Amino acid sequence: MSHQFIIIGTGFAAIIAAIELKRKGWHDFVMLERRSFAGGTWQQNRYPGAAVDVHSPLYSLSGKPYPWTQMFAKQSELAQYTQNIIEEHQLSPHIRLNSTVNEAIWEPQTQLWQVMVNDNEVIQSQFLLNCSGALSTPVVPDFVGLKSLTIPNFHTNQWPDNLDLSDKRVAIIGSGASATQVIPAIQPDVKHLHVFQRTPHWVIPRSDIKFPKWFQLCLRIAPVYNAIRWSLYWYNEIRFLGFKHIPVLLKILGEWPAKRLLRKHIKDPILRSKLTPDFTIGCKRIILSNTLYPALASSNVTLHDKHDGVRAFYEQGILTSQGERIDCDVVIFATGFNAADGLVSYSVKGRNGLELSEVWQNYAHAYLGTCVPQFPNFFLFNGPNTGIGHTSALFILESQVQYVSKAIDSVLSKQKRSIEVTTEAEFEYNQMLDKAMHKTVWSWGGCKSWYQNAHGKVVALLPTFTFIFRRWCKAFKSEHHHYH
Repeated sequence: MSHQFIIIGTGFAAIIAAIELKRKGWHDFVMLERRSFAGGTWQQNRYPGAAVDVHSPLYSLSGKPYPWTQMFAKQSELAQYTQNIIEEHQLSPHIRLNSTVNEAIWEPQTQLWQVMVNDNEVIQSQFLLNCSGALSTPVVPDFVGLKSLTIPNFHTNQWPDNLDLSDKRVAIIGSGASATQVIPAIQPDVKHLHVFQRTPHWVIPRSDIKFPKWFQLCLRIAPVYNAIRWSLYWYNEIRFLGFKHIPVLLKILGEWPAKRLLRKHIKDPILRSKLTPDFTIGCKRIILSNTLYPALASSNVTLHDKHDGVRAFYEQGILTSQGERIDCDVVIFATGFNAADGLVSYSVKGRNGLELSEVWQNYAHAYLGTCVPQFPNFFLFNGPNTGIGHTSALFILESQVQYVSKAIDSVLSKQKRSIEVTTEAEFEYNQMLDKAMHKTVWSWGGCKSWYQNAHGKVVALLPTFTFIFRRWCKAFKSEHHHYH
């Protein structure tokens, strides 16, 4: 089987790429989805309390007005939104479910990608677009005794359907973004909740509102919708000044409101001390929540900090580092994703059999976070240093797709078969990023975060304004590429 394009994934990145291919008149493509359903993150993450932490009108496709019901949409609304877009753009005929990509190999003679699917099928394509997502590979640390657990246990990314936690003794491992949404959602129902926190996060108020019907009607009007989107965009973009250029803004806009929120809800000085971070705000992902602290202060919640963490698991629960045995009915792992070192979950071999994992042995890097030398016609969405900590990821994806579209256009217009970025252009680009990254709070803020790889290098985030990144993507430079 052969297609001009293979898109790996069916989440927002894949949807944006597919829409662009159709807009350009390139209809010969297939979208490979490993799961039994399409839609990516918001179809997969169904844990209680799941919601976006970016304003809904901004966390949506440009030029597509949508009547959001609240400022920070919940998972169910986001899942419906992605399904609506798939139907509107008639993408379903292009989607193949239950199709796990095992390997992709560049064949120099034919100048085609050979993509192994489900270990028994090879699909060929001229262009390969990886849209598998940065937060798609859940991670559970290799705890001592983990395999001995006989009680229900799972990652938040794999939340069981129809799970009833009423009157259950529950432990949640982790205190990041997913955990801070799950905890307030389940706390009122459980008998007791043990929260194991390695590092406290900075938490600021979440300015969420439900939109009245008249406002939802206004959101259907393109000029109104676009005006709201761009207002929210610039409101969020200004905050990047604090992450890199004017650190005092982090105190004014972040640390001071966070400390006020902590004092307001946590009266116990010992608990407040456990919940107070020792790093600069912004170094790790900032949590938006009005309900986390009241939940943690409840009588049926026990917070275990780094001095009382998980030593080991046994059949019915957890042995803490203080020697306490905690019997549980359910253990929930809110332990995040392999966002820095697991950007591509399958083997990719470029020219001369070069493995992408070898190229990225020390750290992941790519030109515009999208292309890697020696890997022709291979485009990464959500690639190295394209993540953001202050605005909508969809803005980045819609920037990347402009570069990818121009690159493919240049191949076809020149009547060539392949394109790849030069080693020099990719090296210079990443040298520029490294220099910029050293000035950001993610480098000097004094924390260990999922923004960093195993060697401590920040490879997840973009160290500049997103409008600058868009300008880079739009200004396609053919001299930065080889054609064959």
